[in-house]
Amino acid sequence: MKEYLHKYIELRKHNMQVAVRKAKARKMCYLFLAPYAILFTMFFVFPVVASIYYSFTYYNILEPPRFIGLQNYINLILQDDIFLIGVKNTLLIAVITGPLGYILSFLFAWLINELPRWIRSVAVIIFYAPSIAGNCYVIFSVFFRGDAYGYVNAALMNMGIIDTPKLWLIDPTYMLPICMLVILWMSLGTGFLSFVAGLQGVDRSQFEAGYMDGVKNRWQELWYITLPNMKPMLMFGAVMSITQAFGVADVTMALCGYPSTDYAARTIVTHLFDYGFSRFEMGYACAIATILFLMMILCNKAIQSLLRRVGT
Repeated sequence: MKEYLHKYIELRKHNMQVAVRKAKARKMCYLFLAPYAILFTMFFVFPVVASIYYSFTYYNILEPPRFIGLQNYINLILQDDIFLIGVKNTLLIAVITGPLGYILSFLFAWLINELPRWIRSVAVIIFYAPSIAGNCYVIFSVFFRGDAYGYVNAALMNMGIIDTPKLWLIDPTYMLPICMLVILWMSLGTGFLSFVAGLQGVDRSQFEAGYMDGVKNRWQELWYITLPNMKPMLMFGAVMSITQAFGVADVTMALCGYPSTDYAARTIVTHLFDYGFSRFEMGYACAIATILFLMMILCNKAIQSLLRRVGT
């Protein structure tokens, strides 16, 4: 046992020495990476660590943070019913719009990839436009206005489906489904563009080799050749889909108000905005942010493990 432990320690020392020698040999590479590493640490790593620390404190900006342990998390889970509504709504949005938007983005990219080049360029611009147009979702407030001048109400009344205008963005029955529709429309953006780029980058000779090896149709071509070659793009699209689905706030606040009727369109980020920027209870807001961060990490890990099976 002692001999084995001694060999293990010697092996560790040898590996450390090799790592140090490699680092010294590549010091110029680390020098070029230093600006990005410093900025990433300052604006990404440090805020996350600081948020986790403040989540265990009572901090209202005006007074120094006071450590209170797990009290913020206990209040969130056991006493804050509105937060639980936000969790339910966020999970519904993530479960419905996330996978559906992800799949639709890939299917549209796959179909558009078969079009002639100039038509493909126009189609890409049309699908990508909602994600770069800013507050384009506000136009849906005109479609779903609660009077007879709203396009949806006017169309339904002309067809005789309804007799009086419906308050689409005030009635809790319709608020969340309408927000999901808008979010789904806006989700066909960055992920879609990465899928188009990934499809264009697949080596055409692999398709010829695949048909020689027994690939018989387009579905087998997609599963055994296209998807394995697009794993980095699929991963990027999944991360973007998760981030967008869990980070929903602007759409619900713009369409359904802040706060929404009976908190029917409340999300975790909306709750975070309420406590962070309206009440300035930063410790409580950091606890909300930490829970949201953990949820996103877990979903990301689950999707990564699922995508590793593609094409295997």
